Amino acid sequence: MKMNKRVYGVAGIRSIMANWNADMTGNPKTLLSGEIFGSDKAFKYPIKRMWQFQGKKVLYIKSYKIEKDKKNNEKLQPKDLKERYEELFSKLDKNTPTREVLSNLFSAIDVMNFGATFAEKKHNISVTGAVQVGQGYNKYEDTDIEVIDILSPFRNPNEKSEDAQASSMGKKIVTQEAHYFYPFSINPNNYDDYLNLGIDGFEGYTEEAFEDFKSACLVAATAYNTNSKAGCENEFTLFLYCKPNSQLYLANLDRYIDFAKEGGKSIISVSKLKDHLAGSMNEIESIEVFYNKSEVEFLSGGLDCTIKGLY
Repeated sequence: MKMNKRVYGVAGIRSIMANWNADMTGNPKTLLSGEIFGSDKAFKYPIKRMWQFQGKKVLYIKSYKIEKDKKNNEKLQPKDLKERYEELFSKLDKNTPTREVLSNLFSAIDVMNFGATFAEKKHNISVTGAVQVGQGYNKYEDTDIEVIDILSPFRNPNEKSEDAQASSMGKKIVTQEAHYFYPFSINPNNYDDYLNLGIDGFEGYTEEAFEDFKSACLVAATAYNTNSKAGCENEFTLFLYCKPNSQLYLANLDRYIDFAKEGGKSIISVSKLKDHLAGSMNEIESIEVFYNKSEVEFLSGGLDCTIKGLY
C-alpha cells in the first residue's frame, strides 16, 4: 500500500569505547573544526546488513567472488555492480528492458528506501531515495579519543628493524563516549514520477517499506556487533508524522535536540523542538519517541508525543 504522508525524524547512536565511523587513518571522522560526526553511510550500513540477515534483497552491499589473476592465482575480489545485480536478479545486458531493470531495482529494499545510482551501459538510472539521511553530529562535549595498543600473535615479515622477529603491534582507536544524532526525512512523493511507467509490481513508496526502515532504524546499530562497533547502540529515535497532504516542510530536526550528561545518565531534551513546532502542530498527525529508558532520561519539554521504550 502506497504511503501517503511525509515523515521527519532523528536517530541517536551512542558509542562507548568504540569507533562508530572511522576515517582513512582509523580515527573517528571529524570536521576541520575538530567536531566528531558520522556519515550517512555509517548509519545506513547496519540497516542494510540487518535487512540482508532477514532475507530481504539488498543490492548496494559488498559481496565477493574468487577469480584467477593473470598468473592463474586465485584472488578474493568484491563484485562490481553488474555482477551484484545478476547475483540477485537476472542477466543484464544492452537488450534488458529498462522497465525490467527498474522493477528489479525497486524490489530491493535498500533501493526502495534509499534510492540508487545505477550506472551501467545502456542502463544509466538515478533514483532519488524516499528516505534521506543527514550527517550525524556528536552532541557530547566531553568526548575523548583513546588509542589502544594491540599485540598481534604474528610477526610482520616485512619489518626491517631489530623487532623483525617480534610480534607486530597494532592500534585500535575508539571514543570513550560519543552520542551521534542523525536527522532523516521520508518523502513518498519522490517516486511519483515512476508510477505511470508501467513498472511491474511498483506502486510507489509503500507503508511496508517504511515499516522495514523504521524497525531497522530502532535496533540496527545495536545488532551490528563487530569488533569496532561493539559498544555502539541505538539510544533514541523520534518520528514526526505529517498529516496526509500536509504542506509542512521541515529542516533537519537534530539541531533542536539537546544532549547532556548528569549523574552518569544521558539527558535528551526536545524543548527546542517543541518551541520550533509551536505554530505547526495542526499539520502534524503524531510524534513518536523511542529511547533506552535504562540509560536515558527524556525531557519532552511539553511536546505532545507518544513515548515508548526502545528495547
